[in-house]
Amino acid sequence: MQIICRGLVAAVASAGLMLGPAARGGDEAMGEIQKYREMLQDGNPAELMELKGEELWTAPRGPKQATLERCDLGLGPGKLEGAYAQLPRYFADTGMVQDVESRLVTCMMTLQGLTRQEAIRDWYKPRSDLEALVTFVAAASKGHRIDVPAAHPKEAEAYKIGEELFYRRSGPLDFSCATCHSLEGRRIRLQDLPNFQTPASARASLVTWPAYRVSQSTVWTMERRLIDCLRQMRWPEPDYLSEAMIALQVYLQKSANGGVMEAPGIKR
Repeated sequence: MQIICRGLVAAVASAGLMLGPAARGGDEAMGEIQKYREMLQDGNPAELMELKGEELWTAPRGPKQATLERCDLGLGPGKLEGAYAQLPRYFADTGMVQDVESRLVTCMMTLQGLTRQEAIRDWYKPRSDLEALVTFVAAASKGHRIDVPAAHPKEAEAYKIGEELFYRRSGPLDFSCATCHSLEGRRIRLQDLPNFQTPASARASLVTWPAYRVSQSTVWTMERRLIDCLRQMRWPEPDYLSEAMIALQVYLQKSANGGVMEAPGIKR
């Protein structure tokens, strides 16, 4: 299937998107990739990051030599089961809508006494502390249904901002998130692209994040995935933990409400 209109052929090609029918042997290649994923499921490398995250969760760190075991991720201090499945959400103590990463940073600052810079140090590097913590927290929601709230005025506002960002066309390629994620049958480099306008497709994708990325040999969080998507769209790179990235997550995660968490998953 075509994944973009003919008028953008040159731009799409430069961005690495495939046009027209799948490349020669594309279906066969996708079958092999799926087999590879299934082989890894019984020993997902993300499990190592989950173990590292658990160690970090219970280890006394920072000037206060405290653990993160009293971190409130929305369900009460220290309550992990199902917490990830209800993020992002509004937190009264910060007066902000926060995703899992920004909330963990808040806990690292308030409970352990780390500065913001210390808490986010090397967030983008493979096997970073934040990557491990997110994997551990997400795994505790396995089997829970995604239920992102939008009842608080700031949650509702974030949802609207996220929706606007999803459809906003910008950058030298005139792309939006919807360019790749609002129709069926689109692919990029042999990877099927979820249609976030279809609840079933949105759920199938989002229940597996964070995920071990075979092409990167490391776990990527949802925020890191979004930042990289914007980079490939040639948009200005957003700041890590920015309100814009959290708002976009509110919109996407809410589109997957009802999906049963399976994270950490495996992606290309």
